[in-house]
Amino acid sequence: MAVKGALFDFSGTLFRIESVESWLRAALRERGLVLDPADFARYTARLTAAGALPGGPPPRRVPPRLAPAWEVRDESAELHRAVYTGLAREAGLPDPGLYDALYERHRSPAAWTPYPDAAEVLAGLRRAGVRVGVVSNIGWDLRPVLRAHGLDPLIDAYVLSYEHGVQKPDPRVFRTACSLLGLAPADVVMVGDDRRADGGAAKLGCAVRFVDHLPVAERPDGLRSLGLVRTDEPM
Repeated sequence: MAVKGALFDFSGTLFRIESVESWLRAALRERGLVLDPADFARYTARLTAAGALPGGPPPRRVPPRLAPAWEVRDESAELHRAVYTGLAREAGLPDPGLYDALYERHRSPAAWTPYPDAAEVLAGLRRAGVRVGVVSNIGWDLRPVLRAHGLDPLIDAYVLSYEHGVQKPDPRVFRTACSLLGLAPADVVMVGDDRRADGGAAKLGCAVRFVDHLPVAERPDGLRSLGLVRTDEPM
């Protein structure tokens, strides 16, 4: 398809967060703690059930005390941290310092892996003169993640929900992104993994394409298969 601009979601679209096991292991290492295998497995299961890892498995149940904030968690950095550290506390971890350590770990570039075809597709769009934006519901600055993985030079604009106080699927998010790219919505495609959140771009007149939120090894060409760039172009 011929487009002048392309917007991409971050988590589950361009990048995938590490596993809950890897996340907890890194935080334990940061705190200088060691758990026996049985305890490690138990806390991993609790964190998974709580949905405490942003970008990871969703909560099986949001505690009533966090429910109101959960719905708007991506509208501010303070809310995002409070909600996810609050969910982690449902796991009853053995060291109170782990809650902040876990939150900080998930913001680090080491916690994220780009999908195998992300660089190829973004570079192909750049060569074709297509302007590219990242539009994410998130409570922290993801730019360092893209810089660390070498993808930031391929991005023309970022619209992060916590910086604007509004989150997808609100059309204002996508309108801001199109404006930053200097393009009309009809000339822009939104690519994401969440049909509700990312599908909100359709209300503004953007085309919308979806990929599956899968582990990196299970989605080698999800972005490439959308046909946004020619696959016969030299790299």
